[in-house]
Amino acid sequence: ELLEARGEAPSLGELLALCFEELCEPELVQPTFVLDHPTEVSPLAKPHRTRPGVTERFELFAVGRELANAFSELTDPVDQRARFEAQAAKKAAGDEEACGVDEDFLTALEHGMPPTGGLGIGIDRLVMLLTDSPSIKDVIAFPLLRPEGQPAPKE
Repeated sequence: ELLEARGEAPSLGELLALCFEELCEPELVQPTFVLDHPTEVSPLAKPHRTRPGVTERFELFAVGRELANAFSELTDPVDQRARFEAQAAKKAAGDEEACGVDEDFLTALEHGMPPTGGLGIGIDRLVMLLTDSPSIKDVIAFPLLRPEGQPAPKE
């Protein structure tokens, strides 16, 4: 029933993420940190140092909502290119959440970008909590972006 609603999950990591989103997320009422996400659903996160198949990533959940997303950023350009290409294939197959290949970012990695980390928490996630919105897309301040490949409008 779960897979019928969202289509087939092509990998174990994506299946785990799908099950977690549908079955576990709504039940996380108390503040909870969820650690070590599957590599397939974490295209920018560094592989875990000791656990194959997962990444150095955590998310903070409360009242059934994701409030923060953080990870050690991947700095290996070969691994990052492979992950971007896998994401681009998903995007071409119709996955709206998948990203494409970011050549500028890959160039920065190839030149030796130092180890970095990311933490996503902000006003938009607080507004999500206060308005009981199920998705960050419902409250984001700038939801409409120029479609890829279109030039910027002339002023």
